[in-house]
Amino acid sequence: MKDRNILDTVIEFEKQIEAMQQQFGAFKQFIALMMEEQQALQTENLHLRTRLEEVIAQQPTVEKNSAAPDVGEGYDNLARLYYEGYHVCHVHFGSTRKDEDCLFCLAFLNKQNG
Repeated sequence: MKDRNILDTVIEFEKQIEAMQQQFGAFKQFIALMMEEQQALQTENLHLRTRLEEVIAQQPTVEKNSAAPDVGEGYDNLARLYYEGYHVCHVHFGSTRKDEDCLFCLAFLNKQNG
């Protein structure tokens, strides 16, 4: 009877090892896929950076000591952020608005606009 119990334990242990081998094989396939995807993304990123540098090089140069940036541009950026769903007020700046208007943000935007 004792030998039968040991044999059952060995058989169960063997099944567990086989299951682990299957899981390990699936994990290796997943890692290989992730490595391929990472390589593709790195290549794409390199191509995009190269293209961006080409586009920047083709744009006319702007003097770094030119006048201050247009104030309206900053307001437009804040208004765009607000309408994309983010707070622009000092109370909750940068947090998500959750589809509700914020009186602080609206007052701030109206003050900037006026």
